[in-house]
Amino acid sequence: MLVLNYDEVSRLLPMHECIEVMQEALAALARGEMEMPLRYVFRPPSADGLMGLMPSYRGGERPAFALKAINVVPDNPRLRGLDAHQGGVLLSDGESGEPLAFLNASAITEIRTAAVSAVATRALARDDSRELAILGAGVQARSHLEAMRAVREFERVRIYSPSPEHARSLAEDGGAEAVASAEEAVRGADVIVTATAATEPVVSRGWVADGVHINAVGACLPHVRELDTRTVADAAFFTDRRESAENEAGDFVLARAEGAIGPEHIRAELGEVVAGMASGRSTEAEITIFESLGLAIEDLAAADHVVRRARAEGVGVDVPF
Repeated sequence: MLVLNYDEVSRLLPMHECIEVMQEALAALARGEMEMPLRYVFRPPSADGLMGLMPSYRGGERPAFALKAINVVPDNPRLRGLDAHQGGVLLSDGESGEPLAFLNASAITEIRTAAVSAVATRALARDDSRELAILGAGVQARSHLEAMRAVREFERVRIYSPSPEHARSLAEDGGAEAVASAEEAVRGADVIVTATAATEPVVSRGWVADGVHINAVGACLPHVRELDTRTVADAAFFTDRRESAENEAGDFVLARAEGAIGPEHIRAELGEVVAGMASGRSTEAEITIFESLGLAIEDLAAADHVVRRARAEGVGVDVPF
């Protein structure tokens, strides 16, 4: 079994390649060529974090199973200087079931999440988008800055974080501007990325101009949200998977519970849009939201791409298993 660490996965999964891999994986899901259940989340009351189990399967000429076991520990960055996401992706042969590779899940999650947002931005944001706002300054904010620039030519980027030193550090490294509030970041932006650990809205409808595209990344549990109800209700709402949004996306679940939207508010899955099965943005003035939950099929596709490159380049360590 091939074992690949964080640095190896990061090198073998460059953002520009991952964006194309994610687009094809999402389209394959829409066509019924990849399968997965809703992820299982195990959250012991006495633990500081949770474990998510995310299995998936791809059929076709090269069938494969994958399982990501991801531990999410929100205090890791503050207490330990570690990514909040820790775990591994097990890639197995889809015919024999034989384990083929075990990959660092932090690297895969970091890159593929931002790559999917790039797919959404390319499909849904206005072509003339020139100003980017990023709320958050952690791992996902950093990877999203790279991903957004891969699909749009931004002339100005504003970053806000409740930790000003983190915002300044990311801004200095990424040629952006650190600002003092979420409102200052969002006003005037054409594309907004919310990559926060917030439990209450960090974006208010009054700040959001018509025609904006929003990638909502941070709120992946049904009781937390980054967007206020009016923003969600006033926007065309897209997601990676309907079932995931209906069960896990607090931005959607809480707005629906308040009676502001109904189940039909989800216009389409992103894979349906890129596969040509559904329409995306309808007007230049329309607000679009992509609600990112993160899917197991994305981990399978990313892991498969990395393993094929690793085998071609002789990277990684083979261990008896």
